[in-house]
Amino acid sequence: MKVPKPVSTLAFLLAPALAISQHVFDPMTLPCNGDSAHVQVTPLFSDSLSSSFHICIPREVKPHLHRYHTEHVLVLEGEGSMLLGDSTFSIGAGHVIIIPMGTRHAVRTTSDVPLRVISVQAPFFDGSDRVMIEP
Repeated sequence: MKVPKPVSTLAFLLAPALAISQHVFDPMTLPCNGDSAHVQVTPLFSDSLSSSFHICIPREVKPHLHRYHTEHVLVLEGEGSMLLGDSTFSIGAGHVIIIPMGTRHAVRTTSDVPLRVISVQAPFFDGSDRVMIEP
């Protein structure tokens, strides 16, 4: 069967973009040093619409908010105490936390292992809208 020229041309042009846009990885192989006092951030993917990161939190992320971003956090490993707005609650592996734009949030690790999370922020995140909040 002969493939029509416009279809074969379109497939040829889109193939590289599709290959680049798909990333499969095991997040548990990414750096996460529990002996460090510092949060470790590994960029995973970004475009103009969103950014995603693997974040390792040995101790805490201090209270802050994002002026222009919504953030979704998927907890992969560890346990913690999460501040979100005026509420504080426990989080652990498998939990998903949605942090609306302009909402104060922080987290403190309460387990022996660091919190390991995937953070997805939209739109593209470069850190410039992060506002630190004194406790």
